Parts: sequence; C-alpha cells; structure tokens
Amino acid sequence: MSILPDHWIRTQAQNNNMITPFVEKQTRSGVISYGLSSYGYDARVADDFKIFTNVDAATIDPKDFSHTSFVDRKKEVCIVPPNSFALARTVEYFRIPSDVLVICLGKSTYARCGIIVNVTPLEPGWEGHVTIEISNTTPLPAKIYANEGICQFLFLKGDSPCEVTYADRSGKYMGQTGVTLPKL
Repeated sequence: MSILPDHWIRTQAQNNNMITPFVEKQTRSGVISYGLSSYGYDARVADDFKIFTNVDAATIDPKDFSHTSFVDRKKEVCIVPPNSFALARTVEYFRIPSDVLVICLGKSTYARCGIIVNVTPLEPGWEGHVTIEISNTTPLPAKIYANEGICQFLFLKGDSPCEVTYADRSGKYMGQTGVTLPKL
C-alpha cells in the first residue's frame, strides 16, 4: 500500500470527480488552509453544525441515537462548548475509487488549540459528504470556522483491488449529504 501524491489526487479530482468542489492548490491567506497539498487534500468544514447538548440528561446510545441530543446551527463560526463536541460535514463531496482507502487527520492549527477531529476511514467505493466529529478537549469554548480547513485526507492505494467495495455491500452511509447521525 502506498500513499498517493498531489498529481494523482488532481487527476482523479479533475477526470473522475473524486473531490467536488476541488481546490487545486493550498489556500491559506487569512484562513485555516485547505486544498491540494503534497500528499493529501485539506478539506473544509461546511457551515452546518450539530452541537451536542445535554439539556435532557440523555445517554448517548449508538444503537438508539436521539437527534434531540444536538442543536442545529448554520453559521460561519461554530462555538463548541468546553469538554463537548459537534458534528459537521465537509464542503467537499468525495467519490473514492475501488482500489483506494482514505484516512483523515486533524489540522495542526486546531490540534494545537485542543480541538480533535475524528473521521473514520473512507472505504473503497464510498461516496458522500464526510461527517466530521469535532471534540473540544479544553475547559474553554472553542471556535470552528466554516468554509476553512478542518482536516487532511490521505489517499492510500491498495496492492490489489478489494473483493467487495463499500458500494457493493450497500453501506449504510453511502451517498450521505449533510451531517449524518449514527445509524444501526
């Protein structure tokens, strides 16, 4: 398995709509950077946020998840409460080739502020907006800036194609748009 470079990512984005919309070079003037980098793609966070709230003293249950545990906000800046989290999505829509696995890491600018970004791997054949979990590990409120960089995706090419892709098995998060809550 090898990591794929900028020219491969660019070709796939331009010829196969792997990333839409695609920003060909890293943009960083006055914003948290996003766009194509040497061996990855820095994605932006959209302005749709679901911020965790526990006003109903709810229990988080991945088998029976209640949407009432979140408040929805559509804003240019999201304030994540101390020791809490928010769900968001990427601006970009991804279409992953059947011989590629994509992993995600948080941006260092946020990590250095105690903001942790988590995304599960994007499996071969998967497509959709990526739902992002943003954790504020600090005792202070934290700002997240919409339409700016939030995380970096790294593209890994398998030594051989997998037998069954995410699309082949009709994965439950296939084709998701918007911020998607847990499904069983």
